[in-house]
Amino acid sequence: MSVPTYTPKLDEATEKMQTRLCRLVGQAIADYRLIEEGDKVMVCLSGGKDSYGLLDILLVLQQRAPIRFDLIAVNLDQRQPGFPAEMLPQYLSSRGIPFHIEARDTYSIVKRLIPEGETTCSLCSRLRRGHLYRIATELGATKIALGHHRDDIVETLFLNLLYSGKLKAIPPKLRSKDGRHIVIRPLALVKEADLARYAELRGFPIIPCDLCGSQEDLKRKKVKAFLQQWERESPGCSDSIAAALSNVAPSLLMDSRLFDFASLTSTVTDQSEGDIWLDHEPAPREPIEAAPQPLEFLR
Repeated sequence: MSVPTYTPKLDEATEKMQTRLCRLVGQAIADYRLIEEGDKVMVCLSGGKDSYGLLDILLVLQQRAPIRFDLIAVNLDQRQPGFPAEMLPQYLSSRGIPFHIEARDTYSIVKRLIPEGETTCSLCSRLRRGHLYRIATELGATKIALGHHRDDIVETLFLNLLYSGKLKAIPPKLRSKDGRHIVIRPLALVKEADLARYAELRGFPIIPCDLCGSQEDLKRKKVKAFLQQWERESPGCSDSIAAALSNVAPSLLMDSRLFDFASLTSTVTDQSEGDIWLDHEPAPREPIEAAPQPLEFLR
């Protein structure tokens, strides 16, 4: 197992934030069984704050966890103009982190096929995903780790709710359509603000995405602004929304694929899927920060 040799001493603020992120990521790993004994985890590193934070925290957990797993950082250089190709290799080499850089000109493909002013994210994402799956196979990776955080998940929920007529978000663990790959999102419980602060404290060499960064009218940006305003007006509502994603009552929705409404009849016995939700509020989940015992993954 390759363990980085570079472990700089952290100041108090950085160590406190790192401890917080390790606890959240450790809980996500334990709750959803994201990483297991002997896994080789391919961490997709874009050069943004989220993927830097993901890699950094997984490196810490790799040394503390009771299981053995390997990490390899992978960057897909999409040949965007002005991309500082030397930055990530220099950073990863200085940290002693195993890595693989793959250059594929998806930028030109996207610019050629998508009319000017239209959203590039969908095509860019598909092209990138295909290459990452291939690279994972070539490297023998058992898990593909992406840097989506809690805000990404909540925003995707509202994007689908408002624009697609679907009640779905981004899962913490996903199997690819061909069944060959498992995609994990260890930052599923982490707020974007915490990642931004951690990136600032750690001084990660951030690389902006010039391909989509100028598209100010993206629906996702509108949803993000809407949710931020909502949080300012009703502090704590984002926590409630995030908690709702793991506190679902299928019998109180309208999807007959999830609940058999057609055969529902009256009965003389109490039924847990009945109207109890209408009379009693479910017990709130214990705040992650208040967990009194170490997480199983970190023991």
